[in-house]
Amino acid sequence: MLLEQIVASHSILVKIFLGFLVAGFFIPFMTRKNPLGFKKASFVYTMIFQALATMIAFTGAVALAMGDFGMTLSIIIMIIIWALLMFIEIKKYKLIKVANISSEEVHKLLRGAFLKISSVQVMLVVMMVVLKIMEAKGAISLS
Repeated sequence: MLLEQIVASHSILVKIFLGFLVAGFFIPFMTRKNPLGFKKASFVYTMIFQALATMIAFTGAVALAMGDFGMTLSIIIMIIIWALLMFIEIKKYKLIKVANISSEEVHKLLRGAFLKISSVQVMLVVMMVVLKIMEAKGAISLS
């Protein structure tokens, strides 16, 4: 019963995270005329991103420790995707942090990069969700 609640919490957190990632697409548009606002919004976005990703990793680790799952290919893929997401987000934030954001050309370039990077992050999460759904339905086996 407890394990089912932990797995359900993990699943809910992934859905919240996906919604957060999609909502992040609005940041470059809302801060189009405000470069400093873009920098601040990127910082807040990165902190929330890392908090949610860490919650997902923690609930996954607890489920792995409590359950009798073993280290399957599915779990290894989830760990790799989590590490990629964190690495990409940290690099994105560092790029925005050190850039000369007051230059309109740089601001425009960073807004475009933010959208492209966010698209890759959404694609990674959706890919993992689809793999897990297909695994649960028995369409593929990642064990």
